[in-house]
Amino acid sequence: MFSIDTRVRIPIYEQLYKRVLELVVKGILKENEQLPAVRVLAKDIGINPNTVQKAYQELERDGIIFSQPGKGSYIASIDTVVDIAHKKAINAFTDAAIDALDSGISKDDLHKVIDDISLK
Repeated sequence: MFSIDTRVRIPIYEQLYKRVLELVVKGILKENEQLPAVRVLAKDIGINPNTVQKAYQELERDGIIFSQPGKGSYIASIDTVVDIAHKKAINAFTDAAIDALDSGISKDDLHKVIDDISLK
């Protein structure tokens, strides 16, 4: 369920962050569902526990998970998580569109790309 790719240049904690977000949006992880303990997850996927802890801290900071001292970390409100995921996607898309326009790609070409993607 939780996987990382050591061949990409994306930091492992960011990959884990994005994977948790993706699993919630897809409905695989449910509201109030407990996440694996830091040490357990680190051992399962073969990474340093500090890396898992950093991902969990970022997820909690952004309101995607919440922790209960001595009990673990849990998925926050699905509505909140989906809203966060949508905002992150819109921001990333906006940045990419600005870069594309700055590179000389026309609005019509961008619309064509969006249309092509939506057909998949």
